[in-house]
Amino acid sequence: MVRPVFADEIGRFNAALTEHHWLGRRLTGQVLRYVAVLEGEWVAVAGFGSAVLSCRARDEFLGWSRQQQYARLKHVANNQRFCVLPAGQLRRNLASAVLSRVLARLSGDYLAAYGHRVLAVETFTDPARHTGACYAAANFQLLGSTLGYSRSAGAYHHHGHPKRVWIYPLHRNAGGVLSATFPHPLLTGKDDHVADVNTLELAGAGGLLEALRKVTDPRSKRGIRHQIASTLTMVAAAALSGARSFRSVADYVADLPPEALTRLGARRHPITGCPVPPSEATIQRTVKDVDADEADAIVGTWLHAKVQAGLVSPKAWQGLALDGKTLKGSWEQVDTGAGKVRLFSALTHAEGVVLGQRTIPEHTGEQAQMIPLLDQIAGSPPGSSEQPADLSGVVVTADALHVHRDNVEQILERNGEYVLTVKRNQPALHQGIKALFAGANGGFPPSPRHV
Repeated sequence: MVRPVFADEIGRFNAALTEHHWLGRRLTGQVLRYVAVLEGEWVAVAGFGSAVLSCRARDEFLGWSRQQQYARLKHVANNQRFCVLPAGQLRRNLASAVLSRVLARLSGDYLAAYGHRVLAVETFTDPARHTGACYAAANFQLLGSTLGYSRSAGAYHHHGHPKRVWIYPLHRNAGGVLSATFPHPLLTGKDDHVADVNTLELAGAGGLLEALRKVTDPRSKRGIRHQIASTLTMVAAAALSGARSFRSVADYVADLPPEALTRLGARRHPITGCPVPPSEATIQRTVKDVDADEADAIVGTWLHAKVQAGLVSPKAWQGLALDGKTLKGSWEQVDTGAGKVRLFSALTHAEGVVLGQRTIPEHTGEQAQMIPLLDQIAGSPPGSSEQPADLSGVVVTADALHVHRDNVEQILERNGEYVLTVKRNQPALHQGIKALFAGANGGFPPSPRHV
């Protein structure tokens, strides 16, 4: 059994290292201690701590920049001590077996103890003392050798004894995650389901940044520093990464590396040429000043195009769920003067993408927003007197609130289909459907069109 060392066992753990390990008991940084117990005896101990600040072989393997290295070094752990005790030295393959069991739980233990995961483990072996065969047997990768320097009191000193560098990725794409332009969800330390911004099309033709350039800028041209498109794209990236307030958006943007800010369209400082993130006040003012309906329509159109591009066939059926929700936290974040904000949204079944949403005005209901929302998604201006929008290939689903004759007839006029829930609050319709289904194919009619 391999387990963490209990608090009252730390003294015994330290004594074992002092007696049996040539480097002694010293562990540094964010420390975790493990012991392997076999038949009631301690047979091996392992200590993990913070990774070394700089190691060329490791840094080249991970592919991160110097700035990413400083920001994400905590996601690499260092196996600072590993010792097979006398009770386990005659057991074959014990060392690699213990290492494998520790590595299987290490990331979760770091998350529980320190609030973040580790995605890779490094260690160093002295070729003058041992070959590192146990690490090779545990599937560590040998990256090369150090340059023979040690760091003490913030300075590097050449000792002339290079060590072998080993690494074990705890994630199949540890290097890609640690060197990603934007912080990967695995680096957030949260259990929230957030999106990976690195996979989102932001800059360039067809990107979100290009789409948001169409948003009308209500500000005076004099004194504008941060463009609306770049600021809104930063807000979107922060929200996809778990930000839920203007302060958290500003903190997220301020921590981004220069290459990420460049992708998001940040302005450059006139003297240094470095990308500059907007302040919290600028972010908040921009979000409140833009026309929310216009911005939402533009983003919805962009999302719709992305969803359509991912379909197997352009004629494939697309399920579209309609529902209304109250915007969480809208009293604190939006000064409406009319209570919390209510939104009526359309969400794709397969991809879970919100293609559009409309604010539900006070003293009105969701029913009045159904057709305008569908027209908006289909690319027809709501209330247009021209040919109705084409909903070919779209199946609209909604709850019993939307069983409304005028709305469903308009869906059919637009070549769409619908599946609605009918409850007993409409007794005549409910009884008619119940009679239609009775006794046909085990309770279902031969070919129902709409319910």
